[in-house]
Amino acid sequence: MKLETRRSFIKKQAIVGAGLSMATSAASYARIIGSNERVNVALTGLNSRGSALIRLVSSYEDANIAAICDVDSDVITRSMQRISENQKTKPLAENDFRKIVDNQDIDAVFIASPDHTHTPFSVYAMEAGKNVYCEKPMCHNPAEGELLIAAQKKYGKVLQIGMQQRSAPTSIEAAKDIREGLIGDVYMAKCWYANNRQTIGKGKATAVPDRLDWDLWQGPAPRREYKDNLVHYNWHWFWHWGTGEVNNNGLHELDVCRWFLGVDHPTKVTSSGGRYFYKDDDWEFYDTQTVTYEYDNNLTIVWEGHSCNGLKIYDRGRGTIVYGTKGSLLVDRNDYFVYDPKGKVVKEMHEKSRSETTNLVGGGALTAYHMQNFFNAIKSGEELTAQASDIFKSNHMCHLGNIAQKLDTTLIIDNKTGRILDNSFAMKMWGREYEPGWEPVV
Repeated sequence: MKLETRRSFIKKQAIVGAGLSMATSAASYARIIGSNERVNVALTGLNSRGSALIRLVSSYEDANIAAICDVDSDVITRSMQRISENQKTKPLAENDFRKIVDNQDIDAVFIASPDHTHTPFSVYAMEAGKNVYCEKPMCHNPAEGELLIAAQKKYGKVLQIGMQQRSAPTSIEAAKDIREGLIGDVYMAKCWYANNRQTIGKGKATAVPDRLDWDLWQGPAPRREYKDNLVHYNWHWFWHWGTGEVNNNGLHELDVCRWFLGVDHPTKVTSSGGRYFYKDDDWEFYDTQTVTYEYDNNLTIVWEGHSCNGLKIYDRGRGTIVYGTKGSLLVDRNDYFVYDPKGKVVKEMHEKSRSETTNLVGGGALTAYHMQNFFNAIKSGEELTAQASDIFKSNHMCHLGNIAQKLDTTLIIDNKTGRILDNSFAMKMWGREYEPGWEPVV
C-alpha cells in the first residue's frame, strides 16, 4: 500500500492513550520547559548508534524517554529491555516516525536512523515544534544541508548535530592552544580512519523479513527492491541511502581539522582511491580514499580513509594531526599531545573517561558531554557546540570529496557559498529525488 503524504497523514491520524495526542498546527505544540523539568524525548533509529543514545538518555536524570521508533520489531523489543534497565516508565513504541513527531508531549527528538532520513526527519520534527539531536551526517547531499539550516532558522528550534568531539575537553583545549599560537602558524591538518571491514557480498532479492517494514525503512528514498545484504548496516555503502566512509567516519575528524584551522569552505577539492578489496561485492563507495582540500592562505586539509586495511596511523585507528611552524598537535577522542619541531612531547592531556572509536556504536564520555550540551541548550539557552550552520561546512567537505571521486575530477569551489563552479555534471549531484509525499519542504 502506498504511503500517504506526511501532511495528510498528520491531519488524519490520532494517537489515543497514555496521555499522548496529535495536533495539526505546529504553533500549538509549544511547551515551555522549566529549568527543573524533565525533557520528554523520542528516539528514532535504535540499532547501532541508536543503542548508545538509548543507554545515555535513559540514564540522564533530567530526561525521560517517552517514545521510541524503529521499523524493525526485534529492535523495538531489545530497546524496550535496555530502557527498562534505567527507566521505570515504559515508552510508547512505534514503527512510523510520523506517529511520534507530532506528539505534543515530546520536547526533543533524537535521530539515529539511516543517512537518507536525517534531513527529512529533522525538518519534520522542527516543523512540529521539536528540538532535534541529529546524528551525523546531517544531510545526505549538499542541498539537504542548505534546507536543514533554513528549517532551523525558520522554526527557531535547538538543533544539535552529533559531532561529539566538539564537546570534548581535550579538543576544546587543543583549539584554544592553536588560537593562542602554541604551535605557531598552522598550515596543514591531516586526519585518517582505518578499519578491517569485511565483504558485504552480493545481495539477493528475497522476501522482506516479517520483523521489518521495508517501505517505512526507505522513507524519503525512491523505492528499491529488498535485498538480503542491506539492513541494518551495509546501506552505508550504497549511494541511494548512504554517504560512504568519508561521511560515516571521516566527517568527525574533518570537522576537527576545519575547526582547528579556522576555515570555512575550500577553494579546490581533489580525491583519489577506489574499491580495492572484495571487488566483486555490492559495495558502491570507496574502501580507500584520500581527499585533499585547499583553502585560502595556503592552508590544506587531507583525509585518508582505509575501510578494509586496519593498519593504524600514529598508533591510532582514527585521529587528527595539525602542523604548525613551532610544532605539531595530535588529538583523537581520548588524548591530546603537543610536539616540538623535533618530535618531543611538550604537553599532553587525556579524557577522564574513554570513548569508543572504531566500532559501530561509538558510545562514551564525549557523547554524554555532547548530549548534556543539547539538554542545557533546551533548558537554559546554553550555546550549542555543534551548530548546524557550522557543521554543514564540514559535512559539505565530505560530499565534495565523494563528488570529486565519482567524477574523477578536480572541483573548483566558491569559498563563500560552497557551490561547485563551472561543472554542471557535479552540480547534478547537489541534491536527490524523493519518494512522492516524503519531500522535505521549508
